[in-house]
Amino acid sequence: MDTHASSFSNLPSYLRALSHTPSRFARRAASVSTSYEEMSRVRARSGSDMQRTLRWFDLVGLGIGGMVGAGVFVTTGQAARLYAGPSVVVSYAIAGLCALLSAFCYTEFAVHMPVAGGAFSYLRVTFGEFAAFLTGANLIMDYVMSNAAVARGFTAYLGTAIGVSTAKWRITVSGLPNGFNEIDVIALLVVLVVTLVICYSTRESSVVNMILTALHILFIVFVIVVGFWRGDWRNFTRPSNPQHPSGFFPYGASGVFNGAAMVYLSYIGYDAVSTMAEEVRNPVKDIPIGVSGSVIVVTILYSLMAASMSKLLPYDMIDAEAPFSAAFRGESDGWKWVSNVIGVGASFGILTSLLVSMLGQARYMCVIGRSKMVPAWFARVHPTTSTPVNASAFLGIFTAAIALFTDLKVLINLVSIGTLFVFYMVANAVIYRRYVVVGTSKPWPTLSFLCLFTITSIIFTLIWQFVPPTEPKGWMLGACALVAIANLQIFHCVVPQARKPEFWGVPMMPWVPCISIFLNIFLLGSLDGPSYVRFGFFSALAVLVYVLYSVHASFDAQEEGQKNGEILKESAESEDPTIKV
Repeated sequence: MDTHASSFSNLPSYLRALSHTPSRFARRAASVSTSYEEMSRVRARSGSDMQRTLRWFDLVGLGIGGMVGAGVFVTTGQAARLYAGPSVVVSYAIAGLCALLSAFCYTEFAVHMPVAGGAFSYLRVTFGEFAAFLTGANLIMDYVMSNAAVARGFTAYLGTAIGVSTAKWRITVSGLPNGFNEIDVIALLVVLVVTLVICYSTRESSVVNMILTALHILFIVFVIVVGFWRGDWRNFTRPSNPQHPSGFFPYGASGVFNGAAMVYLSYIGYDAVSTMAEEVRNPVKDIPIGVSGSVIVVTILYSLMAASMSKLLPYDMIDAEAPFSAAFRGESDGWKWVSNVIGVGASFGILTSLLVSMLGQARYMCVIGRSKMVPAWFARVHPTTSTPVNASAFLGIFTAAIALFTDLKVLINLVSIGTLFVFYMVANAVIYRRYVVVGTSKPWPTLSFLCLFTITSIIFTLIWQFVPPTEPKGWMLGACALVAIANLQIFHCVVPQARKPEFWGVPMMPWVPCISIFLNIFLLGSLDGPSYVRFGFFSALAVLVYVLYSVHASFDAQEEGQKNGEILKESAESEDPTIKV
């Protein structure tokens, strides 16, 4: 019988394992874990436990700290200047609605299965190991890229706060390609410092976050008040250059949704909150309040700040990289100091965003390490600090390296597409888990419905994006909407739910997760072609890692478990009956 060492102990063993890749892939790719396994035997592979020290207000603080800073202070300028104009306010509302619906899906899983794996664990107990790994790899990529982007934004606002141009902080290297040729040492250092903080203690990290978040909210209120006080309502409809498109929707509905897809990066923070579920004292009460509450509060703050910025300046004068501080930079009537104050406030917000996101990315890597699909070294929890030190340090160094040389524009759309894909997968998973119990109900009606609804949503999106705005376009969109609604209603009436959550569940099932599926697909259709090329490349790289390493390590772990008498339960019907759904 193979053991873990049989695949990787030497080159002949590894080559022999590669020759068995098709059979191992067929055996492991669709294998599912159970909630009981994730919360007991799998979690035990970390050695020490993560301590349950967080309450609902910690989660709300972590959610606000994780989201506010990344969006308003980094992406808003580009979304308003390039895509939505003053209607960036609507873009934030749409993205916030999409995030809230996705947050409901995350919350149902997190309450039932309070582990640190987030979407990776949720998909592992529904669609199997391969889908979970592909999602987990994209999630880690999202976190690393967004943290690198936010760290570079920190440099811009720090320069504003002390009156030094961003160009003076960065070193241009002529031999590197554009987008990768500006070396940012400050971004590197701030990522490394935050890495040290999260390695020390989760509880202390939460306290630091609460303090920084409270200070940051004061700056946010200040920005909103000053923006509405000093701004001009005419800037909502009139550009500075009459040759540019005018009105509240200068680029139409497509511009609004393109902007929503870009600013969706702002909401990645609530996903990090779900990864803290293993460290929450009362998951049933605290997680729903923490996840959904933080999304609602942040959506309101984002919309008010976007409105404040749009009132301050015509959209075609907004600075794409540091929009708020730049709005006051040229003031000559005694208000130039506001630019420095905003720079300080943005710096606080960006630090909290980094702190929370880096907490999340380390816990994803830790749980993937527990599954043995990456080296188990990443799964170790330090007995003194009760934190995943190995995963935190590795990803912190990796993030710092990317932040050192990669331009913000290269990062943002890649992060958005990965985030939307993961949220789409979780919405599908929560429907599948409600309607399918292996051995009790057939999966094909649910899978067929999910495929048909996805295809209908894709067709609707393609028509919206590529068909000229004529009368037939309206008819085609209406037909797609009717087909989707009819399909949803038939499924709701014909297919009964196989399980219902005892503690907390997504309301109006399956309507809410289906709306989330549609919105995520629709926003995916708003992204540009190069984003899909980069996403495809990274997904292909993840598949390659799975085929060359993960499937063999997972297979060896299964064989080792069987040898030790730990027979792995490969289907949801084997779930421990004491774990209530």
